[in-house]
Amino acid sequence: MREETAEEILTRVLLVGVDTGEEQDFERSMEELKSLAEAAGKQVVGIITQKLDMVNKALYIGTGKVVEVREFAEDCEAEEIVFDNSLSPSQIRNLGRELELPILDRTNLILDIFAIRAQTKEAKLQVETARLQYMLPRLVGMHEALSRQGGASGSMSNKGTGEKKLELDRRRIEHRISELRKELEEIAKSRMTQRKRRSESRIPQVALVGYTNAGKSTVLNHMVERYGDCPEKTVLEKNMLFATLETSVRTIDTGDNKLFFLVDTVGFINKLPHGLVKAFRSTLEEVKYADLLVQVVDFSDENYKQQMEVTAQTLKELEAGDIPQIIVYNKADKCQMTHLPKVKGQQIYMSAVNDVGIEELATLIKSMVYADNQDCSFLIPYTAGNIASYFMENATVLEKEYREEGLFLKVNCHRQDAARYEEYRI
Repeated sequence: MREETAEEILTRVLLVGVDTGEEQDFERSMEELKSLAEAAGKQVVGIITQKLDMVNKALYIGTGKVVEVREFAEDCEAEEIVFDNSLSPSQIRNLGRELELPILDRTNLILDIFAIRAQTKEAKLQVETARLQYMLPRLVGMHEALSRQGGASGSMSNKGTGEKKLELDRRRIEHRISELRKELEEIAKSRMTQRKRRSESRIPQVALVGYTNAGKSTVLNHMVERYGDCPEKTVLEKNMLFATLETSVRTIDTGDNKLFFLVDTVGFINKLPHGLVKAFRSTLEEVKYADLLVQVVDFSDENYKQQMEVTAQTLKELEAGDIPQIIVYNKADKCQMTHLPKVKGQQIYMSAVNDVGIEELATLIKSMVYADNQDCSFLIPYTAGNIASYFMENATVLEKEYREEGLFLKVNCHRQDAARYEEYRI
């Protein structure tokens, strides 16, 4: 009974797409649009597609197709029509007039999802900024459709009420964007301070990246449950697009003084709106400062290679394309792969949801972020107890012996520490 009630309140939407041949996999793009609509809490009641050499500048779809969409929307009682790509302000205006229904495009849909998912103050501010930036040109694009009552033709001194409202709305939006940017700048400063502290600690930073719904949060949660300082500090994991928007940083300690910070980031998606990338830049830039990227791939998705290409392109835009990577082929259990996990160089096939491969992934991460470590032997005078304490806290102690001359330590430590305390090496 509850499920029927939930379905009744969902907004009924009709999806419309145009295949110009430029899309690598148009059908897959439409399937993803359907998933986005469902993630936004909408019920897809139909899908209409059209093949064109190029989109119609005025209506996006052909004029004959407009009639078909209008009739289909009436038959299936659609309440909104969602298009597969970003629409220009004039296209939205023209389609709204022709179809007499609210018109959404892919960008608008993703903005809706982000608005639903945003939990922290920063995420909410970022989403509002992106939404207003999206609205502004479309508001201006409606200029010609507004009434201009009260002004004589050609008059510059007596603007019509519609034009005045447009100008006021535009100014309000610009003012609000300015306010939001100032608030986000303050949060970005705080984030930079936290990032600086982490950097000064010399603990490596590892960022989980990848396509949305690949399993990044699941990997993080199992790492935290097994190696985290607070096992209860897990994040939301759900089988849906953009389940989490917040960047979460957790300390992972496997017990050998080889700690690393593990960062869960916002998932990527094909045609991720530029406004969102810009608004979420301070959050996404956590990736840029990582020592290692762990790209989580949904290996069970037949389009995983294209998703990896989208991830690579997004990382390049964030100036993080050259950072060393581990590739995690997650959900490999769904592909009839046996004897998991399998580690091949800097790649691992695993199943995070079943907790298979977490330990091996942690070992692989440590082998890469601590590649500059070396085994060294020191004889530290008892008068230099602070140095002995430093090694006990920041290195892996392999041997320890109390001798007459001082404390003998054989440790695996960073080469910089080895050079710093060269005088005590034996």
